Amino acid sequence: MDYLPALLIEPSQTATASVIWLHGLGADGHDFEPIVPELKLPTTAAIRFIFPHAPAIPVTINGGYVMPAWYDILAMDIDRKVDVKQLEASAQAVAQLIDRELEKGIPSERIVLAGFSQGGAVAYQTALSYPKPLGGLLALSTYFATADTIQFNAANQNLPIAIFHGSQDSVVPESLGKKAQQRLQALGYTPEYFSYAMEHSVSAAEVQDLARFIQQWLFKAE
Repeated sequence: MDYLPALLIEPSQTATASVIWLHGLGADGHDFEPIVPELKLPTTAAIRFIFPHAPAIPVTINGGYVMPAWYDILAMDIDRKVDVKQLEASAQAVAQLIDRELEKGIPSERIVLAGFSQGGAVAYQTALSYPKPLGGLLALSTYFATADTIQFNAANQNLPIAIFHGSQDSVVPESLGKKAQQRLQALGYTPEYFSYAMEHSVSAAEVQDLARFIQQWLFKAE
């Protein structure tokens, strides 16, 4: 099978958990590579970090310029007009990476999905439609692009979700992060929401919160 190309960061001991982290528009898997040491996870945390690279495609809002993207953005209206089929295809490719982790012996409950901006939209689609219960979803500075089209899977009805957003974000307004939270709550999910005084980026305080959730979700039984 052809899997998404990805940067892999293996733990010093045999991996017992995995975090699949999706970058934003125009970046690649190396974008979040530096965050791993910043998480300051315990040396006993045997987590494999997987940072996939999005394919290079023309992006309409950028004049058709070819760049790494999980899907095309057709218009920058408040709710974003996106190519849903491309987003769903990217989500399916990420689901194949989850399947590969299962084949390597990682239980689905010990696999966390994380995504920034465009990557977060794909992470929402992937996690909430995946047919086995996952460990959690970290949604960074993003929006729930497929809220009206996704086929939810009951396996992840109790999925732990944490949403993080910058109050000064001019690329993905915080209103979209809050809208995702409200939509999920209306569907019976219990997402936690965190706001930071930052733009479309990641802050030190946010990194601390991300580390806390990763440890809480993946090592709660230890």
